[in-house]
Amino acid sequence: MKLELPRGMRDLESDELLGITYIKEKFFETTRLFNFKSIEPSPVEMLATLEAKAGPTISNDIYSFTDKGGRNIALRFDLTIGLTRFIASRRDLKMPAKIAAFAGVWRYDEPQAARYRYFHQWDIEIYGSFSFESDAEVIEFVSIFLKKLGLKVIIEINDLQLTEQYIQRVLGVYDKKIIREMLRALDKVPKKGLEEVLKEYSSTIDSTQLCSILDLSRIKGSLEEVKSNLETKGLISWRNLEELMDSLKSRKVNDTRINLGVVRGLDYYSGIVFEALDPLVDVGALVGGGRYDILTDAFGRKDVGASGAAGGVERIALAMQKRGLLEPLKTPIVYVAHTSLSVRKHVLEIVSDLRKSGIYTDYDIQGRSIRRQLEDAYTKNSLLIVLVVQGEIENGLVTLKDLKDHTETILNVNHLQEAVCRVFQHGN
Repeated sequence: MKLELPRGMRDLESDELLGITYIKEKFFETTRLFNFKSIEPSPVEMLATLEAKAGPTISNDIYSFTDKGGRNIALRFDLTIGLTRFIASRRDLKMPAKIAAFAGVWRYDEPQAARYRYFHQWDIEIYGSFSFESDAEVIEFVSIFLKKLGLKVIIEINDLQLTEQYIQRVLGVYDKKIIREMLRALDKVPKKGLEEVLKEYSSTIDSTQLCSILDLSRIKGSLEEVKSNLETKGLISWRNLEELMDSLKSRKVNDTRINLGVVRGLDYYSGIVFEALDPLVDVGALVGGGRYDILTDAFGRKDVGASGAAGGVERIALAMQKRGLLEPLKTPIVYVAHTSLSVRKHVLEIVSDLRKSGIYTDYDIQGRSIRRQLEDAYTKNSLLIVLVVQGEIENGLVTLKDLKDHTETILNVNHLQEAVCRVFQHGN
């Protein structure tokens, strides 16, 4: 029997889990700053819910199956739909509701670098408000959170209503379905290339019109720079974009710019959309989000506006690794070694006392020679080795070896914790 995983799946090893845990800690640290409340939506949804709320093209990306009761169900492909379903069903909740989640999601798309069929995602949502201030709050969260991780990003912002108004006024296209198809095509160009997209949509979108939208999508920069390249008169949404950028300026969120090519791929976005990218790390968007009042409306809550953001955790971890930002996650430990099994009782006592005092400690559990123990200590990122020697420990003495400066100190075992803590504090 060949033991292998399904395509697109992998086991998470220690170093990767450490990175995910670190990002998770910084995420919830930031949610507390903004007073978001944490929940986790169900990992399983009714297939009809996902298909109806995320648009027709999402079906190919869903892990779906029939359960033993004959029901068509699916694994969550993001956290937004589950959170929105939860909010829509809870009319007792006071608005605005600020919700955060961190969990695993499944997507049946083509595996590639930094993209698997199961990955972790963080998500924040603000429900209730239709104001651009909710969008600004979400974007500010993204900026502060990524800075906490040490990343330097550009947050590129657009308004889908602005793009739609341009299509209507300049191209004379007013059919909402055709406009949505144009936006889907525009979203695919960076991934598939212009020729492939023109070929894919040749039967549904006029190539001249699509090329005209592409010209629009290349406009990016500050408010003033974009305005100099775009006739904004008569575009109502331009004023909304100006107010959003003014709010971000007041919040001292300076890592932003307008990019009229940002449209996002999901059908439920309805207004402001944005992506956060690291210009020095080629892994794609680290964060995506925007306003999606269409989704709350689809769930029967016309009275509830919604704006949010989500990020792929593994992709963020990869960006951090490329910038050398995850190296400090390696935790130094104390390794307790012994020269004879006859002193094992003392070893166990020392190990237990160090762990109870909050010191990361390891030791040999296989009865190996002192040489093998020392080799083990070096491979485990040990900062200190406590050497328990027969003839010394009976007199209450141990040897403390500092592997950083290669010094050795003989000290009373009762003073060991104090000495270890002193070395750790000095090392930090």
